[in-house]
Amino acid sequence: MKKYSLLATGLLLLSHSLATPLAHAAEVDVDNLVQEAERASYYSGNDGRSDARMMIVDKQGRKQLRQFTILRRDVSENGDQQMMVFFSRPSDVKDTVFRVEKHVDVNVDDDRWLYLPALDLVKRISAGDKRTSFVGSHFYYEDVSGRAISEDTFVLQSDEADAYVLKATPKAPDTVEFAYYVVRINKTTKLPMEINFFKTNGDNYRRVEAVKIEDIQGHPTVVRSKVSDLQTGGYTLMEFRNITYDLGLDDDVFSERSLRNPPQQWLN
Repeated sequence: MKKYSLLATGLLLLSHSLATPLAHAAEVDVDNLVQEAERASYYSGNDGRSDARMMIVDKQGRKQLRQFTILRRDVSENGDQQMMVFFSRPSDVKDTVFRVEKHVDVNVDDDRWLYLPALDLVKRISAGDKRTSFVGSHFYYEDVSGRAISEDTFVLQSDEADAYVLKATPKAPDTVEFAYYVVRINKTTKLPMEINFFKTNGDNYRRVEAVKIEDIQGHPTVVRSKVSDLQTGGYTLMEFRNITYDLGLDDDVFSERSLRNPPQQWLN
């Protein structure tokens, strides 16, 4: 079975609309809908490049900035993927590199590594750490590399004028911090628009949303996204620039060697 993630940066802004009768729910193929959302969110072009800037704001309003370049390559159509994230600013994270080998086989965990230049250390990110902070931000490692839909049970909550609303419940609740999440998927683009995470007591404690969407080479693309900690008021805003698809990136770009020797031709 394949993995399909709804958790990362493929998100659209929440639409305010009236729901149509839920009788239409029986006509919606939820499994197919989730797969379409995965393709729209993560498989634009055969590969891609983007410069990104992340602003982290804590509960006291203090700000931190992160600047980096993301490279992504599809190993196979709608299948395994490779990803590299090269940090350039500020100085305390400069030359840090995040590497991902994403596997669609649900029985195989995604491989994630973090290169720490100050220690000249390659740290493997274990499966148990995938829902922890990504370089001090409100994004999780799993938000970046993806979550398998086979880990959750999806139910259609409502069929609105321009969006489907799904509720996802984890099959192994002891392995995650949420009881369930609710995701809104745009009917036209099939992009997830907003994801709200809930605790067992029903508290909505975390939100992933889109702030701005643009058409890039014919692909609806998120150029600004936001993750909010609804308990503390802290949040992280991520902006993407210089987005390009179908560059013809080679497999060597995503090798272990690139952790210490980044492919400069794709970073400038």
